[in-house]
This record gives sequence, C-alpha cells and structure tokens, in this order.
Amino acid sequence: MDNSLSYRRDTADALLRCALEDLTLLYHRRSGQTHMVISPVPELLDRMADGAPVTAHLLHDRLAQEFDLGPPGEALAEIAAHLAALAALGLVRPA
Repeated sequence: MDNSLSYRRDTADALLRCALEDLTLLYHRRSGQTHMVISPVPELLDRMADGAPVTAHLLHDRLAQEFDLGPPGEALAEIAAHLAALAALGLVRPA
C-alpha cells in the first residue's frame, strides 16, 4: 500500500451513522447503500471529518494521540489498507 496517497471524506451529511454496540451502520446517501463496519473505520472517518485531504501518516498521527497503535510500520500499512478499502466502497475519495 502507498502510505503517501491522500484521501478526502465527503461532507458530514453524506453519511448517516448508527452505532449498535461494537457495530456501526453507515448509510451512504449518494449510493443508497448501507455498510456495516467495526473499529477502526468509525475512528478513521471521525479523524477525516474536517474534509481536508489526509494521508495514512496524518491519520496515524491523529489516532496515536488517543490509541496505542503498535509498531508504526504495521499501523501505517493497516491504515493505508483501510483507506483503500473505504475508497473502493465510495466512502472516501482520492484527493
């Protein structure tokens, strides 16, 4: 995965969110699809809420302020993989 790619989240009203214990339902208005996700997806999307483009490195820095992410190389690879998967679903887009 390329950790230097930038992604942007749609505006806050593009996704409706409903938390059900450890599961979060995301309704994507543009596609009309509902996605069931678990951590760390809600946390990633929360740290992208300002709408500015972010990279895996920037998200890692933001998440590391609150969570123990483990070895940086592994965490960066996981974050980059999640961003690519979210882009494939249309929940974020390349910037």
